[in-house]
Amino acid sequence: MKTIFYPESGRGKNDHGWLKANFSFSFASFYDPKKIQFGALRVLNDDIIEGGMGFGSHPHDNMEIITIPLSGALEHKDSMGNTGVIHAGEVQVMSAGTGVYHSEFNHSETESANTLQIWLFPREQNVTPRYDQKNFSDQFNQNEFTTLVSPDKNGDALWIHQDATFSMGSFGAGQQIEYAITRKENGVYIFVLEGAVKINEQVLSQKDALGVYDTDAVKINVTEGARLLLMDVPM
Repeated sequence: MKTIFYPESGRGKNDHGWLKANFSFSFASFYDPKKIQFGALRVLNDDIIEGGMGFGSHPHDNMEIITIPLSGALEHKDSMGNTGVIHAGEVQVMSAGTGVYHSEFNHSETESANTLQIWLFPREQNVTPRYDQKNFSDQFNQNEFTTLVSPDKNGDALWIHQDATFSMGSFGAGQQIEYAITRKENGVYIFVLEGAVKINEQVLSQKDALGVYDTDAVKINVTEGARLLLMDVPM
């Protein structure tokens, strides 16, 4: 087993007033040659967007984009004709493929929204752009992972053009989780949204992460009630 520790204190930070952005990997003005990507995982931005503010229309191509609101809601509009609102408890996927424009704004005029935007390199280039979203609120159970994203078009999760699986769950203190990595070629990026866990001898607190690879499975000991996002991606 090999691991890479990504402490919260090492994230890039950018405060625009209306946007407080935290970058797990090199993005915009933040550059760290040791933090370009973890396998197919290229971007993990943890954004706090003030009420009424957001990102105007801008282009993407050849990237699988996953948006996970942690609190609040985002308004989405894109060049494919999709419009809607994504709330906490929901997940959005967008395959940029040959090219798409989209915009995202905080749905509330007064309350801030905390959102994760995640980019994965796709398995294949220049696919037809697509968009989907799903509400997982009624699927979250204590001490269990819920699969949010997978490569399976016929499964219960949202599917993407990559052999990646995203899982989220909340666990009580004292729980020991054994997570089996989905494919031999994959590793898993374990992101602590809340609480604290211990993996081997590495302690992870809120917004710390650990990349794990060259193993079939990983044991996670929950030391303080924790909410976790696991991103199982090709290396």
